[in-house]
Amino acid sequence: MQALRITLVQGATRWHDAPANREYYGELVRRVAGQTDLVVLPETFLSGFSNDTRASAETMDGEGVAWMRALAQEVDAVLCGSLAIREGDKVFNRLIWARPDGSFAQYDKRHLFRMAGEHTRYGGGQERLIVELKGWRILPQVCYDLRFPVWLRNGRREDATGGMDYDLALFVANWPAPRRQPWRTLLRARAIENLSYVVGLNRVGVDGNDLPYAGDSAVLDPIGEPLVELGPQEQVVTVTVDPAPLLAHRERFPAWMDADRFTLDPTI
Repeated sequence: MQALRITLVQGATRWHDAPANREYYGELVRRVAGQTDLVVLPETFLSGFSNDTRASAETMDGEGVAWMRALAQEVDAVLCGSLAIREGDKVFNRLIWARPDGSFAQYDKRHLFRMAGEHTRYGGGQERLIVELKGWRILPQVCYDLRFPVWLRNGRREDATGGMDYDLALFVANWPAPRRQPWRTLLRARAIENLSYVVGLNRVGVDGNDLPYAGDSAVLDPIGEPLVELGPQEQVVTVTVDPAPLLAHRERFPAWMDADRFTLDPTI
């Protein structure tokens, strides 16, 4: 594991305007070209969090994924964020992990926010994704997934570095300001209970449903202490995370060795 530079791009997504969002976020991302390893964008950053899937959804062959892959190559960093993606008669809230070599991985949001009707218009994923970057094993997730600790549980593995499945959990979100306290609290809880770094990237501004967003994006260490916390305005901030404190904490406080073993069935 090497030191990892993570850039938080906390922006005010334009409502249902993919070309404007590509221009807006592209300008923000290009500020850190050649200076970072991983760039994190918000959930559904090309449309805003919308249930109007007819207006917001693209296909995997559409401009959104192609734009992410091209921009990752241009800035020489992994670029991640989620898009509304249509496959057949279903739409998924899909996180794209675009690498600078042109390859990519994907994760479909597992937990759908029923209070906004997301579960009636989107399909849910059934598989976690763990990706590697500079020796780090990273678990990318989307917004509401943050509330479900069983899905996020860092598994016990005797053959893994530090005895666990992943070293950093990453959440992209459109988490409204009225619920900002749960957002801040749950990010800390996930770091502490999973003995991992946590990155939470939220948006700012007001969306087309008149919901305000307070940002509160953060990078937290394995005991829940912030390395950085952002305010309620547009910000682009890069933080370097060091593996040494993580590995030392897991050795000094090996709570993972007492974790309960269980099997998760995501098809239920």
